[in-house]
Amino acid sequence: MTNKNGIIALTIVIALISVYNLSFTFVSRNFKSKAIAYATDAKGEVDMTKKQHYIDSLWREDVYLGHTLQEVTERELNLGLDLQGGMHVVLEVAPADILKGMAGGNARSAAFQNALKKAGEDKSANNSTFINRFVSAYKEAAPNTSLASVFATSANRGKINSNSSDSDVIKMLKTEIDGSIDRAFQITQARIDKFGVTNPNIQRLPGQNRVLVELPGVDNPERVRRLLSGAAKLEFAEVYLTQELGAGLEGLGRYLTQQAEIEKAAKKSGPAAASADTAATDTTKKSTAGGLAAQLEKKSDSTATDSAALAAQSAALTSLFVPMPQGLGVYLKDTARASEILRRPEVRSLFPADLVFMWDRKGTEAGGNQLILPLYFIKKSNGEAAMEGDVIVDATHDYDDRGRPEVTMRMNGEGARKWRSLTARSVGRPVAIIIDNLVYTAPTVQGEIPNGNSSITGSFTVEETKDMANVLKAGKLPAPTHIVEEAVVGSSLGAEAINDGLWSSAVGLLIVLVFMVAYYNQAGWIADIALLINLFFLLGVMASLGAVLTLSGIAGIVLSIGMAVDANVLIYESIKTELAEGKPFAQSIRDGFKHSLTAIIDSNVTTLLTGIILYTFGTGLVLGFATTLVLGLLTSLFSAIFITRLLLEQKLKNGKTFAFATNLTKNWFKDNHFDFVSQRRRFYIISGIIIAIGVGSFIFKGFGLGIDFKGGRSYVLRFENNVDADALRTNMDEVLGSTTEVKTFGGQDQVKITTPYLIEDTTPEADQKAEAKILEATKKIANNPAKIVSSNKVGPTMAKDTLWSAVYAVLLALAANFVYIFIRFKRVAFSYGAVMSLAHDVVIILAIFSLFNGWLPWSLDIDQAFIGAILTMIGYSMNDTVVIYDRIRDYLADEKSRGQNLSTVINNALNSTLSRTAVTGISVILVLIVLMIFGGAVIRGFTFCMLLGVIVGTYSSLFVAAPIVVDLLQRSKKNEPVPAVAAEATAPTAAKKVKA
Repeated sequence: MTNKNGIIALTIVIALISVYNLSFTFVSRNFKSKAIAYATDAKGEVDMTKKQHYIDSLWREDVYLGHTLQEVTERELNLGLDLQGGMHVVLEVAPADILKGMAGGNARSAAFQNALKKAGEDKSANNSTFINRFVSAYKEAAPNTSLASVFATSANRGKINSNSSDSDVIKMLKTEIDGSIDRAFQITQARIDKFGVTNPNIQRLPGQNRVLVELPGVDNPERVRRLLSGAAKLEFAEVYLTQELGAGLEGLGRYLTQQAEIEKAAKKSGPAAASADTAATDTTKKSTAGGLAAQLEKKSDSTATDSAALAAQSAALTSLFVPMPQGLGVYLKDTARASEILRRPEVRSLFPADLVFMWDRKGTEAGGNQLILPLYFIKKSNGEAAMEGDVIVDATHDYDDRGRPEVTMRMNGEGARKWRSLTARSVGRPVAIIIDNLVYTAPTVQGEIPNGNSSITGSFTVEETKDMANVLKAGKLPAPTHIVEEAVVGSSLGAEAINDGLWSSAVGLLIVLVFMVAYYNQAGWIADIALLINLFFLLGVMASLGAVLTLSGIAGIVLSIGMAVDANVLIYESIKTELAEGKPFAQSIRDGFKHSLTAIIDSNVTTLLTGIILYTFGTGLVLGFATTLVLGLLTSLFSAIFITRLLLEQKLKNGKTFAFATNLTKNWFKDNHFDFVSQRRRFYIISGIIIAIGVGSFIFKGFGLGIDFKGGRSYVLRFENNVDADALRTNMDEVLGSTTEVKTFGGQDQVKITTPYLIEDTTPEADQKAEAKILEATKKIANNPAKIVSSNKVGPTMAKDTLWSAVYAVLLALAANFVYIFIRFKRVAFSYGAVMSLAHDVVIILAIFSLFNGWLPWSLDIDQAFIGAILTMIGYSMNDTVVIYDRIRDYLADEKSRGQNLSTVINNALNSTLSRTAVTGISVILVLIVLMIFGGAVIRGFTFCMLLGVIVGTYSSLFVAAPIVVDLLQRSKKNEPVPAVAAEATAPTAAKKVKA
């Protein structure tokens, strides 16, 4: 083995990187356990506020190898929503709303309204943008009307005018829509900060007007819907200066001093005083609140002149609050405590009635990894700010006369009047720009601004001014965000998913390890060690890349382990062939690795292509599966090719040999003479009959489409006792007034309900109403209460886009594999054979899902999970087919085959691959059966599809793909000697009859 020392060094480096990155997971879990222990009372109940306070207190503190708890948490191997509970939301900015706002009064015309409607309903132009569809529809409705006559309003002055061309107007519209999506993204980011969620995931979906949000651990879906939906509220408000609040801040210092004395006394007096302290600090039950407030309001001369008391008050105040130019700030770790204190009635009474406390949207670095969050004293009369953002006409990023980045904004007539009054009374004072009760910036007014045209300057970067301009435009257009897809997973369901996932992983891995030893004897132990190292590397790579581990990801890990067996099987079968030819043991190992390399690379590249397509097009369950599948393929290749060889050569150091088979398995698949080719028409007929039955089922029965593809709402309900699904369906239909699908889901006490009820309504109230109706229907079943443990919602437009994406993904996978096979084998016959067998597999799987839908005790819906399984099946089937094609190519290039009939040569090649096909197939099937049993109801249909795919894919590789190659080759040169086939990678083994 060349570069042995380099491989050893690389292995050590990867191992150290894996240990280092996985260590963050253990440290983070340890601190979370400590937080739970700290917040757990004598009754075993966890106070979530105390838990969060514990975490906040260490959030910016160094806790591990110079990393803060925040950094440690961000670098841990994160669990997906299906493993820890939480909420997944896809928000959409409706382009129709933006166009209406930009057209102003012109949006009321019949042509405009009809064009908007047609643009939204046109499903045939799926690749076209909404703007292009709208323009096409509008030109059809009003052919002699220019777009400028519709959109050249006062709101768009400076961008277009009445003489602007249609192309200029279209460009402006696209720019505004992109800007609206960017604003929605920024505002959503700010809103997410309110949830206090660890490691939220927010991203703008590429090429779409949608934003993806994932909030682990969220247990209040109604609050999430309410805060994430709707247009942002932009406000301009006056700000109290610190010196104007001297009396209130002095009173706050006295209050904090007294609280500190209470806490000190509690520590000295023990449990009794501690209970009194708890009562004193309870914001809802304070028997002393009124008296304390009265004491603070007294102007005691002795207190005022007592320097020691003043020093104590100042110390108490600065122990929590930090003086800042705009007012006060609070260290991030103390914000929860500060917010709670500022909400107390006795503290609120110290300040003016029109004062509102507001936090800055982002913190200020204070050194030592500490972050200070500024606190503003906002003036709101009767809860209303001086101005709201609907007066903004435009805002842009610009540069001042010194070349510094600035923001310019323009207001309408009403806004100009209000802005003149506000700036006149605020000269030399800050004016806060607020969105959703968070202060984005508070520039100081330099002078009265009479015409509504203003500029905001300061120490800004270009990116900051661009962001600020987007924020100021948030109130300009009526473009609220709508939730078009939503999934809620309860924490209890997540805990069960973890348990199911761990069991399936452990049992699946154990079965594979045992099977390898049972089949390959001592060599099986070496393969097992390589597989375990592969698993360790896979988890380490996932942690280092920040990948999220989901339930489907666990399935991907287990399946990748099963498929990793394939590379070891190819190597071992090749070594066994070399040994059978009488070569020395050491040389057999070297040659076995060399001769199996081509098949290993070809088969894994095809699976990798499919995995990349899955990753590109998939979301949710499919994306989690694709991530671990792709990474697992890479780590398994490294482990099989390098780690296995290192371990084998280490065993050879002392000159010892070892067995590659047991007494039971040594003669398996030896001297096979099955005639695949002559029986091909029989198998064509069998496949044709199945396909014909399937097509009939497609026509007369159809498919059970999941909500991913048809839209709707689905809920998983858990009852205390077993429930009759038919009776529940009747109740649901009566209450919801629509056809409801009710299926048993993972047990007789749990059901999955799918309904189109209120799916067109995107308001949060509709979600609450739907859940209430679902629970109302369950109450008709006596003495069997139920609760919703998870829910999912997909809007019609989202469903349509998802369906088209799935179709493109499958077609792209077929095309990519066609091209790769042609490049590697240089004959179109091989590409046709491979793609036709894949199409055969897909149709048969669809036939089974159509025929047996409603008959099996798990979901056979066609959804994103099904598409992921189909693509995985394509990868596995292609893997199998490529190995067989590689063997056929070798046999066709072998001089010994020159005088033989084509059918004979291909039969010999197929028989020589049976051992590899059987061992790999059995390993993967065993793993998938384990996933079916232990993986849980969520992925059972997904796993069933993959199990069918492995069985059908193995069948088609032997009885469809290879025979098609025979037919196509014979069509051009019937009964002639075997044609020469490009075999650039097989020259070293041209003299071989059998290789791995």
